[in-house]
Amino acid sequence: MTKKRIDQIEVAGRRVFVRVDFNVPMEAGAITDDRRIKSSLRTIRSVLSRGGRAVLASHLGRPEGKGFEAEFSLAPVAARLAELLGADAPHGVAFPSQDPTDDAARAAIAAMPERGVVLLENLRFAKGEKKGDAGFASRLAGLCDIYVNDAFGTSHRADASMYALPMAMRARGAPCVSGFLLDAELEYLVGRIAAAKRPFLAILGGAKVSDKILAIENLMAKVDRLIVGGAMAYTFLRAQGVATGNSLVEEDRVELAREILAKAAAKGCEFLLPTDHACGREFKAGTDTATVSGAIPDGWMGLDIGPATRERFAAAIRSSQTIVWNGPMGVFEMPPFDAGTRAVAAAVVDATASGATTIAGGGDTAAAVEEFGVADKLSHVSTGGGASLEVLEGKHLVCLDAIDDA
Repeated sequence: MTKKRIDQIEVAGRRVFVRVDFNVPMEAGAITDDRRIKSSLRTIRSVLSRGGRAVLASHLGRPEGKGFEAEFSLAPVAARLAELLGADAPHGVAFPSQDPTDDAARAAIAAMPERGVVLLENLRFAKGEKKGDAGFASRLAGLCDIYVNDAFGTSHRADASMYALPMAMRARGAPCVSGFLLDAELEYLVGRIAAAKRPFLAILGGAKVSDKILAIENLMAKVDRLIVGGAMAYTFLRAQGVATGNSLVEEDRVELAREILAKAAAKGCEFLLPTDHACGREFKAGTDTATVSGAIPDGWMGLDIGPATRERFAAAIRSSQTIVWNGPMGVFEMPPFDAGTRAVAAAVVDATASGATTIAGGGDTAAAVEEFGVADKLSHVSTGGGASLEVLEGKHLVCLDAIDDA
């Protein structure tokens, strides 16, 4: 799946609409993690360094398309972006109005100097964005000469700026290309997985089997081993007849879990589940804790994998050549139940250092490796939560159809 990239087209003197994913976490109006902003800097600098004019657009949060809402404003993002770009954006970052396509926004874009940067206000302030409205897309198309998708995290949604806009621009013969971030996501999540070196291992965690069922079924036909941790492991253990105490179990998915285990065995996929558990009396910080092997007694709930499982999972990880990881092993935000996810992260780092291709995806997984300080020690950490999961499920991302092939 090779798409034409921004560095393969001429941008000097042209208005380049870059759909970025600046949907960053915020608290009290302050950005708490700017990784998504930093991830698009290479694409933005490619436009600016070659004399282009960058028109940046993103959504933030979930406004309902009823106009400006201060809590979802991209103003803090504009300020942080200006800091990060520094001298690469000699005219700073213009942030013209509270509406992404009003007269003020159009005037700011019309007045852009060479190497200028304009960040439009939150696209989802316009009701046409989430609806994929052709009229809203047409107004955006009038602002630019070139379209760039550098928002992998939104590429599974046919929002106006993601699909209708580039399709409208392609209809008039304008270039529609990928940015460096989207290109890297496709290289790893599509290319590297399709050409995976073996042994090929998938690690899946999280709360519910229902959230990962499609990914499990797709991956177990491709991988040699599949590790399942997190709360969803207890549904599988229940399917094997193991007592799970007060652990989270999807009762209506137990039979499905049993069927998945049978399918994995038939396909020759080794299915690794926890054999011991870090348990708590309650799901809260400071709860009583215990390490339990095998069956979990009533009154206790599994909140992380236990020490024997950590060693077993780590050994499987270190002996693999391609590793895809989506989902934590426990409640990593609440020590001491972060130990399992930390152990998996350390093993993935070791595997990377030994030459394995390692791909981490999903919001919680990305947050964990960032928190543990190891994100830059993996081959690739995906910026897309839902988008990366859909790729692991084997789904096609419709927005890619709007990007020119290389």
